Amino acid sequence: MEPITRHLIDRGDGASVELFQAHPAGAVPCGAVLFVHGNQGGRLIGAKEIAEKGALTRFASGLNITAAAVSQPGFGSSCGPADFCGPITQKAIIAALNFLKKQPSVDPAQLVLYGHSRGAIAAAIVATQVFDLRAVILSSGVYDLKEVYHQSSRGIRRAIEIEAGLSEEAFLARSARFHADKIRAETLLLHGRYDDRAPLSQAEAMSDALIEAGSNAMLKIFDSGHELPRKEVQAALRPFLQDVFLKEPTVH
Repeated sequence: MEPITRHLIDRGDGASVELFQAHPAGAVPCGAVLFVHGNQGGRLIGAKEIAEKGALTRFASGLNITAAAVSQPGFGSSCGPADFCGPITQKAIIAALNFLKKQPSVDPAQLVLYGHSRGAIAAAIVATQVFDLRAVILSSGVYDLKEVYHQSSRGIRRAIEIEAGLSEEAFLARSARFHADKIRAETLLLHGRYDDRAPLSQAEAMSDALIEAGSNAMLKIFDSGHELPRKEVQAALRPFLQDVFLKEPTVH
């Protein structure tokens, strides 16, 4: 396994996007996973947190794939401003996906997008715009931001107000549930039954919207809060990802 590499890539407007990447052992192009981090309690270190926890190395070595993580705007070394999963964040994630597609180690038809918490909000919206993703994994996310805004803590409400604003357009641009019919990729939702930040009803409604739109969606519920139990998540991810990377993509 090669060391993790760090890249600063162009967002498409001259701004930089930070990406950490772990490479597979083999030379043959294979699948890739791009992680999108959640809120970090003021630390704002972005994708570096995922790299330092060893997730990229574990995924790359365990599945023999490329594993990468992107820093959202305003986090790590990605240029801001932060816009709470809005168009600037979505553009940064799409730039990271496009960067990975061009890597010699990556089969562009086998790309998985994995977002957690705040990252799941953004990843879900990106999946409504990028139609060649192999699969999407959404963990502890919110898919109707306006509904959750009114139930959120003062700190989260303040972040939404400052970064996104409270217009109908702002909420809609960050609420994948209302765009579920545009998602083509197979989707796995992971959620805690007792999540007090992102109610379970959010994942249930998103799963229902995807299934109603004809998408292949599965919801896995854990007896936990917002942070999901690592071993149980790994047990759910392993067969899903093995299946994703081994079987032929579905043509929509």
